[in-house]
Amino acid sequence: MSAIKFKLTLPTKTAENGIAYPDKIMLVGSCFTENIGAKLQFHLFETLQNPHGILFNPVSVRNALMDYIHGKVYTREDLFFLNDVWNCWHHHSRFSGVTQEEALQKINNSIATAHDFLKKANHLVITLGSAWLYTLNEQAGDSHGMVVANNHKAPSHWFTKKLLTPNELLLSLQQVQKALLAFNPKLNIIYTISPVRHLREGLVENNRSKAILIQAVHELVEKESNCVYFPAYEYVIDDLRDYRFYSEDLVHPNYLATNYVWERLMETYMNASTQALMKQIAEIQLAISHKPFFEGSSEHQKFLLSYLEKTQQLANQFPHLSLQNHIQFFKSHIAK
Repeated sequence: MSAIKFKLTLPTKTAENGIAYPDKIMLVGSCFTENIGAKLQFHLFETLQNPHGILFNPVSVRNALMDYIHGKVYTREDLFFLNDVWNCWHHHSRFSGVTQEEALQKINNSIATAHDFLKKANHLVITLGSAWLYTLNEQAGDSHGMVVANNHKAPSHWFTKKLLTPNELLLSLQQVQKALLAFNPKLNIIYTISPVRHLREGLVENNRSKAILIQAVHELVEKESNCVYFPAYEYVIDDLRDYRFYSEDLVHPNYLATNYVWERLMETYMNASTQALMKQIAEIQLAISHKPFFEGSSEHQKFLLSYLEKTQQLANQFPHLSLQNHIQFFKSHIAK
C-alpha cells in the first residue's frame, strides 16, 4: 500500500548560472525581495537592495532600473511637498526629506551607487508584487498621468487604479531587459513573483494580478535569453499551501515560509562548496550575536579566541569576504 501524501512538493532544479562568492547581486522589487536580500547579506554576499526603496508594480520597477542604467539625476522639479516633507513619486518614503536638498541627496546618491553596482553585477533579482497601477489624475496637479511607486499618504481621490494587461507587461519587461543587457551583457536576471497577498485590492483582484504577472514573466523567459524564473510564489502558495505559514495579517509569509523559500533558493543557485562557506559564515555571525551569561569568564574568553582564529583563517582563505568588522569585534571583547 502506497504512503499517503499530505502535500505536493515542488522539486528544485539546479540553475545553469549559479550564485557564488564573490558575485555581485542586486535585488529590486517588493518587500519579499528584502527578506531574501537580508539572508544574502547575513551570509556576506555583496548585495544592493532596492535603491529606490520597496517597489510593488512592474512599471515602477522598470522606471527605477532605467534610472540606474542612465544614472538619472533628480532635481527639485521631481519633488512635491506633502505631510511636512519633500517626496518623490518614484521613490519609497525613506527617501523623503525635511528639505529638498536632503531628499535629493538621498535619491541621487542611491542612484549613483546603483549605476556603478549594476554595471558590474552578476545577478539581478526582480520580484514583482502586483500588476495594479496607481496613476495620478487631474486632482493631483501637474503630475497627472504618472504611475506612482508610493502614495506617500496622499488623498485617495488623487489616484486612478488600472490593471496592466499581460501584453502591456510583457512589452515593458522586454524593453527593460534589452536595456539591462546592453548596459551589462554578463547580467543574469532572475524573475520572481512575490507570494505577499495584496488584499487592499481584494482576493479576486489579487489573483487576477498575480495571474498577469506569472503569464507575462513566463512568456518573457521563453522568448528572451539571460533570464530565468524562480518559483518563490509557487513554493509558498502551492508547496506550503497553508495559512500557518503566514503572519497574523494573513498577507505576508512568516519566518518559516521565507526560510523555506531561502532553502530552495540555495539548492537551486548555490553549489556544495558555496553552501559550505555560507555555513561557516553563519556560524561566525551567530557567534557575534551570542549573549554570554558571564561575560569575561574564562570560558567566554576561550569562545572569543576560538572564533577570532576561525574568522582570521577564513579571511586569509577568502580575502574578498568582508570580515574585518567581525575580527575587530572578537578582538575588542577579548580581555587584555
